[in-house]
Amino acid sequence: MPPVRRPGVLLLLLALTASGSANAQSDPALERARKVLRSVPLIDGHNDLPWEIRNSKTAPRDVAAYDLRGRTPGHTDFERMKAGLVGAQFWSIYVPGEMKDTGYAKVQLEQFDIARRTIARYPERLTLALTAKDIEREFKRGRIASLLGMEGGHVLENSLGALRVYYDLGARYLTLTHNVTLDWADAALDSARHGGLTEFGREVVREMNRLGMLVDLSHVSPGVMSDALDLAAAPVIFSHSSARALTEHVRNVPDSILKRLPRNGGVVMVTFVPAFVSQEVADWEAQERVELQRVEAQTSDSVERMRLMEEWSGAHPRPQATLAQVADHIDHVRKLAGPDHVGIGSDFDGIEHTPVGLEDAATFPQLFAELVRRGWSDEDLRKLAGRNILRVLRAAESTAARLRRERQPSTRTIEQLDQQPAAVSS
Repeated sequence: MPPVRRPGVLLLLLALTASGSANAQSDPALERARKVLRSVPLIDGHNDLPWEIRNSKTAPRDVAAYDLRGRTPGHTDFERMKAGLVGAQFWSIYVPGEMKDTGYAKVQLEQFDIARRTIARYPERLTLALTAKDIEREFKRGRIASLLGMEGGHVLENSLGALRVYYDLGARYLTLTHNVTLDWADAALDSARHGGLTEFGREVVREMNRLGMLVDLSHVSPGVMSDALDLAAAPVIFSHSSARALTEHVRNVPDSILKRLPRNGGVVMVTFVPAFVSQEVADWEAQERVELQRVEAQTSDSVERMRLMEEWSGAHPRPQATLAQVADHIDHVRKLAGPDHVGIGSDFDGIEHTPVGLEDAATFPQLFAELVRRGWSDEDLRKLAGRNILRVLRAAESTAARLRRERQPSTRTIEQLDQQPAAVSS
């Protein structure tokens, strides 16, 4: 005969079980992180959603089909942004520098179109933002302020007039290069032909300062970083980079540059790209590139190449980056540059792999909770989330207002500034 169970004891056991479950789910650090992110706009410096929409496997370039009100195949949609307490977003309007079959400007305008149509499609959730004041206003209204950032100066096609038109279309930062060295600036992942910025490259920076467009130094060589810091009249940003001292990757920021940031006022927006935050992942990707070169030299058969690479990957599993490693980079930037010079630049929808714990736009509070556990003050967390970038935007706006009073738009060309006169024979 089964034992007799007293109802009172059973109810007590159920209550204790429920209480234990609730305590297990309760996380004071996470609750504190969420409270901070409800008090200040979390401004993410880099999200590649417009390029993700352009390359959608089911409906390329179809803004309506890529419905942010439902679950999307990428890292970003409204449900996850709400869970992540995203307050403002720089949408990257990216064009590959390696594109050769069409004009850069054509594709750049198409990306403006995709981004702006996406923002316009959801007026209850998104709004185009052009100033720091716009971000603060929309945060109070509960909408995500949407800013546009161009990724790669190749889209200027060496034209300052194009730069000004892009600004008028809403671009509020320009990454000076992407992965390809330009006629006027060296890229981190390409040859350093100029040793930094050419004279025309310096004129680009000066004109960006006059407009109020942020100079973004992610993707550029250390020489360009240094030249830009020497020249810039307003704070610079790194929209999605991490610390080179922790992960030796050319896309990361050297300590020598981090130490110069306080004088300029700029901000490094630490990214989640696994190879930029984990040395193990960076080393694995370097080994993968070497193996791919070996396989390409061995056979021209694409099917065989794929088989050989899959075989190599099976024997050498890809390591994973972690949320804690991202927090390590944030800590390092704060230590060297100070709490006024660090931000967040996820690169969601621009990366295939993500760190464990930072899988999509819903996970920002978990990163801030980790920093809470590391002893960060609420004030420093607010600076990281958005106050630092708001300060940078306001400084760029005030600098632009002054410079526009002092000088007219530049009409100088790369031919005038960078071409050396022909030698005269005697």
